[in-house]
Amino acid sequence: MSRMIFVNLPVADLAKARIFYEAIGFTNNPRFSDDTSACMVLTEVINVMLMTHAKWQTFTSRPIPPSTSSEVLLAVSCSSRDEVDAMNEAAAAHGGTADINPKQDHGFMYNRNLADPDGHVWEAMWMDMAAAPGGA
Repeated sequence: MSRMIFVNLPVADLAKARIFYEAIGFTNNPRFSDDTSACMVLTEVINVMLMTHAKWQTFTSRPIPPSTSSEVLLAVSCSSRDEVDAMNEAAAAHGGTADINPKQDHGFMYNRNLADPDGHVWEAMWMDMAAAPGGA
């Protein structure tokens, strides 16, 4: 069995966050969602648990960082440069921010960073492994 990853993120507005994540390609798993959290599925092994601040605080007493900080940068692969661009456009159109860091184009690798409505940073990236230094 493959290992799964559940990225847990505190969100100020659960409905707004869910709309945002659906717009950038995630689907909701209602089995693990309620009025305090939403399980958003990217692949069969990658999930994001969006939690209201109250729900988040049942897991830790550590403070929720402000939306202007970067606690982590989560990178997700895309199938093409166009998909990277589309994810950023969808982020900007649904309450997030596209290109919060400079776009990077290294020929064999292309990425753009976006932030969700709560400031969580994602990197949409595409890579041509055959063209990568050292070959694949």
